[in-house]
Amino acid sequence: MNDTPSQANGQASADLEAAADELLARAEADTLLEPEADPRDAEIAALKEEVAAGKDRLLRFAAESENTKKRLEREKAEATLYAASNFARDLLSVADTLGRALATVGPDDRLGMDDKTQRFLEGIEMTERELHSVFQRHNIRKLETVGAKFDPNFHQAMFEVPTAEKPPGTVMQEVQAGYAVGERCLRPALVGVAKAS
Repeated sequence: MNDTPSQANGQASADLEAAADELLARAEADTLLEPEADPRDAEIAALKEEVAAGKDRLLRFAAESENTKKRLEREKAEATLYAASNFARDLLSVADTLGRALATVGPDDRLGMDDKTQRFLEGIEMTERELHSVFQRHNIRKLETVGAKFDPNFHQAMFEVPTAEKPPGTVMQEVQAGYAVGERCLRPALVGVAKAS
């Protein structure tokens, strides 16, 4: 049987086409089939989850450590600021006594004093100034009261003053000075408060 070249080319082309179709069909079948599960994939996924959980724990621990550090620094600063509160509270009576002692001597009385008494009085004034300077260095301040709005956190009302000059609730008179350390009241001021007449 003698085939002509055109027939041979047609046969070869048909064979090639059939082989290509078969390869295409196999390739489509391979893509439709799910690949076999690799047992290492499950292990890799478990390890990835473990790493993510560890990273999350580490970040939480770092944040908690930072918060604890900040809280301890704040508590240390407060402890330093308020450490001497009890001692300072006891010294307030000394400041009151010095103030009362100086208040007993009026300007007219000073004119008639001898030199020794004058120096003694100056020594008491210097002691009072030094005490207030120490208070200032330790952030202890005298409360401004007269003319201020009554604040139960810093004032203790001793009496009411009927008046139309100031609005009700205004501090009219100070009986005893109040002091604060930082933002805390060390001793409330004893005051007289305005009320409607």
